[in-house]
Amino acid sequence: MKNLSMLNHFNRYLAALCGKFVVVSFLLAIALPSYAAVIEEIIVTAQKREQNAQEVGIAISALTGDQMTQLGYSNAQQVTALAPGVHTVQPNGEANYSLAIRGVASSDFTTNVESPVAIYMDEVYISQMSGAGFMLFDMERVEILKGPQGTLYGRNATGGLAHYLSRKPSEELNGYARLTAGRYDQIKFEGAVGGSLSDTLMARLSIATNDHDPYVENRIGTDLNNGNEQGARLQLLWAPNDEFDLLLNVRGMNQDIDTGFFENVSSVIEGRLTPNVVNPVLGYIDNDGDVYAGDYDSPGFNDLETRGYSATINWDFETFTFTSITDFSTVKRDYIEDSDASPVPLFNFFLNTDAEQFSQEFRFAGDTDNMHWVAGFYYLDLAINDANGAETEPFIDPDNDTPAISGLDNPYEMNTESYSVFGQVEYDLSETWTLIAGLRWIRDEKDMDYQINAVDFIPGTKFRNGNPNILANIATYRGSREDNEIAGRLGLNWNLSDDAMIYMSYNRGVKSGGYNAPVFPLNPPLGYTDDVMSFDPEQLDAFEVGFKSRWHDGLMQVNGAFYYYDYQDYQAFQIIGIDTITTNADADSIGGELEILTNPIAGLDIIFGAAYNDIDVDLGDGSPETTSVQSPRWNLNALVRYEFEVGAGTVALQYDAVYRSELFFSLTGAETVTENGYTVSNASVMYTAEDERWSVMGFVHNLTGEEYLVQTFDLSGPNVFGMTEQYYGRPRWAGVTFSLNFN
Repeated sequence: MKNLSMLNHFNRYLAALCGKFVVVSFLLAIALPSYAAVIEEIIVTAQKREQNAQEVGIAISALTGDQMTQLGYSNAQQVTALAPGVHTVQPNGEANYSLAIRGVASSDFTTNVESPVAIYMDEVYISQMSGAGFMLFDMERVEILKGPQGTLYGRNATGGLAHYLSRKPSEELNGYARLTAGRYDQIKFEGAVGGSLSDTLMARLSIATNDHDPYVENRIGTDLNNGNEQGARLQLLWAPNDEFDLLLNVRGMNQDIDTGFFENVSSVIEGRLTPNVVNPVLGYIDNDGDVYAGDYDSPGFNDLETRGYSATINWDFETFTFTSITDFSTVKRDYIEDSDASPVPLFNFFLNTDAEQFSQEFRFAGDTDNMHWVAGFYYLDLAINDANGAETEPFIDPDNDTPAISGLDNPYEMNTESYSVFGQVEYDLSETWTLIAGLRWIRDEKDMDYQINAVDFIPGTKFRNGNPNILANIATYRGSREDNEIAGRLGLNWNLSDDAMIYMSYNRGVKSGGYNAPVFPLNPPLGYTDDVMSFDPEQLDAFEVGFKSRWHDGLMQVNGAFYYYDYQDYQAFQIIGIDTITTNADADSIGGELEILTNPIAGLDIIFGAAYNDIDVDLGDGSPETTSVQSPRWNLNALVRYEFEVGAGTVALQYDAVYRSELFFSLTGAETVTENGYTVSNASVMYTAEDERWSVMGFVHNLTGEEYLVQTFDLSGPNVFGMTEQYYGRPRWAGVTFSLNFN
């Protein structure tokens, strides 16, 4: 009955949207040309050169900085809302972020594991998920590329990637300031100023801050999930002539919040929720129905610091352009949570990150009358000095009769060196047919040094990542691996007209092999051998057919794609009891997407997106096939925005919604790791002055107050903790934003 109800809900939602689309199509046929507020042609660099997004044979969801402002987006996760088949993954709630594209996702929260969907910021790869939750401010655009992107981007882009690009310095003096006041006493500010310092030197400084009170009530202590983050970016652009420019980019972000909130749900039966049964392990029950309140004896925190320094050179020669991108980035993080989400001091899980990343890319690109080509070399050196572990119940130290805390401190070091060479050619076979062929060879070298130590957490000494009070060394593992991988692309674009194209492609995506870092001693003991601790590279062969089209003088775009994915050595993340393990498995999926953007009458924008994905994972252990984590079969999104004149300015009314069907947070598919499906909607009203120098917007996020799960961890059964950790998305959030622009 539950599935039938969900199906009826989906059918009603789809029917309503389809009905709107029929009406829109009729209105569009009689509409006069007009400019759209959030629908416009976007120039992207998905192929490492500037192209109209509608002319690239890749499924792309792109937004300009102005569109993100109009839509009210303010962080790197919100942009997924209107991208069919894309959504945000939050393995540790507010503290970790990654993206899922077409069912390609990972819920692994250990910091040595990279996501299968790559994140780039100004052409720099962000390896750490804990560094991907940055604020969006002073952005030029974002490009979400779906499907493997291993040829030109290379690093762990099996499922695709998101590329965020900031506004660059320009000769003209310009800037903006934006202030938001919202629920929970939120005060958020962002602004930028830029212009020429001399005839050849330009600069731009961008800053952002966000502060708000906690939105999770702790009935016995400090409330959780406040906002306290700051970001800044300074860019210097030196352009002594028309052939050469050098861009220096210095950036940083700090976050210091009380977090780690999980709703405690009794699960005394393995894989089942038993909300009305007192947990015998904890002697506790929380069944008051308020998912934003709990009893946390040890409030958690997330203390995060990211820094980045990059230099980008573009040098035009007679027959080619040379590009060099040099970057050094760091991520430091100290995170702990009250994992049992109760007043009992049983189990506090922690993560500690100290990562340094150096990367260098050399790229050459050129073109002839009928050919575009790009080739290059990429190097990555990633040094991770991390730890995970757990603080457990206090006990009395018999030697000095003082309280101490016993638990686990599991330090590990992993060093990665990756080298790759790549090339891609786009060759016009005729005026209507274009062939694309690319190849990348990758060599990854990794070393892992890992320990599990039973320790005391004694005040005045180091607690995490190097605790000196070692009671016993439970396990030690050292390993190294060298992997050679091949990524490739073969595509064919058929340009039916200036407004329509069909593309066909085969892409091979790869994700590097790696290592597990279990939190607890493996139970039952599996042995700390290479077979258990290491996993092989993942390979994905993707076959795709898609189309892109513009109608009615560009006032309507209709894009679609159909794909089939075939994995080898799919990296399947599992939580078995309280152990975290990634193993290789087999998987395949089939799916498709449809995206419609239309401006039927002056001032009216309508966006509709639908994505279907059916993925099967075979763990090879005799268990039934299952589906991937964070992979709803249906994903729908819609937006309606109407802008009209009022006095000397304009008013824009906007409503948008996202629906996701049933999804799972673990491969078990048990009740304890299931989200039954949900719809989240937002609304806003914006007034913009006639000269567009200032605007004011009122907004409500999560308009209906939907309570939806973004992550669960199954610790059910009497042999574990008899509970399930549930993490919910943000509650209803209202506010007002005032913006001022100057030139």
